[in-house]
Amino acid sequence: MLKLYKYAVMVVGAFFSMLFGTAHAAVPASVTTGISDAVTDVTTIGAAILGVVIVIAAFAWLRRVIH
Repeated sequence: MLKLYKYAVMVVGAFFSMLFGTAHAAVPASVTTGISDAVTDVTTIGAAILGVVIVIAAFAWLRRVIH
């Protein structure tokens, strides 16, 4: 019964967040441009970090195979 109550609360919360979360404010174009530039920068940095992690994992895997 407690699990059903938790799911009911989650569903009601999701419903209200969809119902009241649709308000949009007018945002200046400079803010939109700044956000899109920041997203591009974060994507580039994230890809670089992911590449480094993959290289480190591959190097560790190759060392394990060689030994």
